[in-house]
Order: sequence, then C-alpha cells, then structure tokens
Amino acid sequence: MENLMDFIKTDNFLLISFLLNVIFIILILILIIKVFRMNKEYIKFMKKIGNGNNLDTMLKEYLDDVNQIKKDNSEIKAYYTKFDNDLNSCIQKIGLVRYNAFKDVGSDLSFAIALLDNNDNGVVFNGLYGSDSSNIYAKPIKNGKSSYQLSKEEEYAIEIAEQNKNFIAKHKNNQLYKEN
Repeated sequence: MENLMDFIKTDNFLLISFLLNVIFIILILILIIKVFRMNKEYIKFMKKIGNGNNLDTMLKEYLDDVNQIKKDNSEIKAYYTKFDNDLNSCIQKIGLVRYNAFKDVGSDLSFAIALLDNNDNGVVFNGLYGSDSSNIYAKPIKNGKSSYQLSKEEEYAIEIAEQNKNFIAKHKNNQLYKEN
C-alpha cells in the first residue's frame, strides 16, 4: 500500500493521469461527432422514407391528430349518451283504438289513443264522436297507470302502446279486435 502511495506522489502518476484524461476527452469528442453524424443520417433517412417530408415530424403530427380525434369521440359519446337519455322521454309507443261510442252514430268515429314514452309515461286521449257533438278528453299516464278512471278503450290503447305494437284496434260487437 505504501508503494502505491509513493507512486501516486511521483511525477509519473501525474503524467499517466494527464494522458488518460486526454484519451478520454478524445474518445468523448469522437462519440459526440458520431452522434451528430448519426442524427444527420437519421434525419436524412426519415426524409427519404417520408418522400421528402420528415417522417418523424409527420408521426408527431399524426399523434396529435389521433389525440384530437379521441377527444372529439369522447365529446360525441357524451352527446349521444345525453341524446339517448332524452329520447327515453319522447313519445315512442302509440296505441289507437277506434270504436262506436253511441248506437245512433254509424262507423267507428270515436277513438282512444295512448302516446307513451319508453317508461310508459304520457297521455291517453279519448275522442267521443256523437251526432250532435264531439268531445276529446285527455288523461295523464304515469308508469302505464292513470289517476283518473279509464274506459276499456283507453285501457286497451294503453296496453297496445305498452306492448309497443303500434297497431290500430276496433271495437266491434262489444269486442275489441286489431286491424291490420
């Protein structure tokens, strides 16, 4: 150990240290030059692949475009989710029953029509046609039921609408039947 300490104190050690440092600096400079040349070749290669445009820049632009498209898609998804929720409260189910309300009036000119949303909420209209007058009554519907007394034609119109069959029914000889 003492020999090593003596060697470090000599001028030979300083000379060897200096030479090693110079060699390391030269190696670092060579590596820096090689990195610059490789970078230049990389840019040249990327332009060659990109048909005159820098492919690296093009890829970065495409990634930006993809990120913008992802953002737009999430906005569109949010819009359509809201749209779907709003659509549930629109009239989607219709049931119509035509019938003869009074014996002295020919034809099935009276009607009951139920207009319901996806949750079976809405309204049922009952139009009574008589020889002297016509009246239309409306009753609110909540979950397929009304707080008002319903006629059998109104109940059948609601049933048709709830089943989402959307067909017309007629009342004939005190019996309801569907019309195609």
